[in-house]
Amino acid sequence: MNNRLTTVDDCKIISLPKVQNISGNITVLENKKSIPFDVNRVYYLYDVPSNEERGGHAHYGLEQYLVAASGSFDIVLNDGNKSRLVNLNRPDQALYIVPGIWREIQNFSGGSICMVLASHIFDEKDYIRDYTDFKEWKF
Repeated sequence: MNNRLTTVDDCKIISLPKVQNISGNITVLENKKSIPFDVNRVYYLYDVPSNEERGGHAHYGLEQYLVAASGSFDIVLNDGNKSRLVNLNRPDQALYIVPGIWREIQNFSGGSICMVLASHIFDEKDYIRDYTDFKEWKF
């Protein structure tokens, strides 16, 4: 897939496997099974004030799953032409973000945790941090 051609429609909400049990549910994520890429980095955002935003960048090659491990938040996806708002509020759902999509995470509820599973280790060269540069790269 040419990452310059990806659109917000390529990003999908994925239902994650959930094993229900009276003593508590469990969701297991496995490379190349429930996740279409190998996870090479996991990080999470927490204690984000409700009026703050995170993200504000795109990636040239990185794929991600975003999961609301606790609470809720919104993700604004943008492909340079079209925007889409996605709300995450269940730990058994993930938002699959393909490369070449600008994202902003906002409206964090109190106690929310945004867990991110990423296909690559951190590499600053994979980030597009300026929206004007992003639009120039896409078109």
